[in-house]
Amino acid sequence: MNTENWTNLLTAAVTTPGLLLEAYSAFHDYSIGNQLLALIQCKGRRIQPGPIATYPAWQAKGRQVRKGEKALTLCMPITVKGKDDEYPDARYTRFVYKPRWFVLSQTNGQPVEPTLPPDWSRERALASLNVTETPFTDTSGNTQGYAAGRSVAINPLAQLLHKTLFHELAHVLLGHTAAGQTHDGESLPRSLQEAEAESVALICCEALQLAGAEYCRGYIQNWLKGAPIPERSAQKIFHAADQIIKAGQPQEGTPAHA
Repeated sequence: MNTENWTNLLTAAVTTPGLLLEAYSAFHDYSIGNQLLALIQCKGRRIQPGPIATYPAWQAKGRQVRKGEKALTLCMPITVKGKDDEYPDARYTRFVYKPRWFVLSQTNGQPVEPTLPPDWSRERALASLNVTETPFTDTSGNTQGYAAGRSVAINPLAQLLHKTLFHELAHVLLGHTAAGQTHDGESLPRSLQEAEAESVALICCEALQLAGAEYCRGYIQNWLKGAPIPERSAQKIFHAADQIIKAGQPQEGTPAHA
């Protein structure tokens, strides 16, 4: 499998129950995409997943990478200078794959205790994302939730409240609500937008161990009808899921259960 491909990573996450949870549990300090990249490489090379760091970072922790160990490749942003003569000072970000990381099991030295994933709060996420939750007013009994602009409304009787919230937040973060309102009922539109939003919900539900991932898988496969999600959509899905998960975690200097 070519891991340097976001569609492939997303396909693995959608079709392999438990993969996202395992990746998030082991590598939660990194982006969702890099969590999956690291885990798939560990599995392929039969390396025990665990805390991960660069060679200098392990040295700073009092550990040494064992001779002969091969680094894991992750995706990292770099800032480069533009080539436009009209804007000589322009800078932009591009993403490159670099083999610079090693997991704990590839090193020897001082003990290092793995850290647990931080708590996640619905209230923190909404505030951090600048998304407002408004009262649910739709009279259709089948509508689970809807989104408009930077607001979401969740049916208090929705079967899976967190899954519905993640789905509607995804519509906002993916830009689906810029032109109007989206409604999600029993019969969802079979469109790429809905597949994108449900993919975000799947990632969030499974990583945070919240109910709903198994339903997401069925819906995604139904909407896509066997077609792969485009690479650009996969990138957007991972980015939106990262935003939601990080937004709900305690910020530096705030209580863990705020």
